[in-house]
Amino acid sequence: MSSAVPNAAKFRTLLASRKMIVAPGAIDCITGRAIAQAGFSAVYMTGAGTSATLGYPDYGLITMSEMVGNASRISKSIDIPLISDSDTGFGNELNVFRTVQEFESAGVAAIHIEDQVFPKKCGHLDNKELVSREDFVAKIRAASAARRSKDFCIIARTDSRAVVGLEEAIERANLALANGADVAFVEAPQTMAEIEAVPKLVKGPCLLNVVRGGKTPEIELEVAERMGYAIAIVPGLLLGGIIQTCDRLLADLKQGKFPPVSGSPGKTFARFGAAEWDARRTAFRDPIKIAAE
Repeated sequence: MSSAVPNAAKFRTLLASRKMIVAPGAIDCITGRAIAQAGFSAVYMTGAGTSATLGYPDYGLITMSEMVGNASRISKSIDIPLISDSDTGFGNELNVFRTVQEFESAGVAAIHIEDQVFPKKCGHLDNKELVSREDFVAKIRAASAARRSKDFCIIARTDSRAVVGLEEAIERANLALANGADVAFVEAPQTMAEIEAVPKLVKGPCLLNVVRGGKTPEIELEVAERMGYAIAIVPGLLLGGIIQTCDRLLADLKQGKFPPVSGSPGKTFARFGAAEWDARRTAFRDPIKIAAE
């Protein structure tokens, strides 16, 4: 799906509106389209979900090319901005430089890069390890320099809260903003007081990762917006729902029970542009024009 206004520019407009962007997590084109059709202003491609689609846990086992490939497919299937996980940038500053350009070329509007060692772990698991402040800042500088359009958004994620505490996480977030990042992502604050403190202490727009059952207490989205968060991603909502639904349907089928029909094939295909493709079947079948001699 194409757009007259690049999605990175759309995303910048959303950020400038000062209304919190809520981006549910997509794992593929089906979930990406569902999010767009539900009326959300942005989609978040979850790295954990992408890993799951390839049969792996979120342990940094997915390559940059695999992540970009999924992001490219999702981006092409929607007409709203896509924010994407890009793990650690998949290496040092040189790898980060290429990573940014690959995601940008794929039509992604924003990516986040974190300060874990490679390979990383899910931000809500224990025993994470960090790179130094210097290495993190160097990656953010490389990311900022690599983008071809200034509309492309660099989100700096720090996982340092779980390792060395909130004070260091705030320091790293502010260092990243001072060195080219556009948004700060302090991963996994562990109390409501910490959630509230982040946008007060960080000197720029902040992203909140809403992970039910994770390290961060549950919070209503309107409360997060009042606290001053610019973006809230909800990465596990659809992935968790899909797994639960599959388990339930398959358990029923194992017992010989068929669920009620949820829709015809035609209705399903309509969600993916069938009407547009049907129109193209005849659009090029006008009578053949013979060139005048």
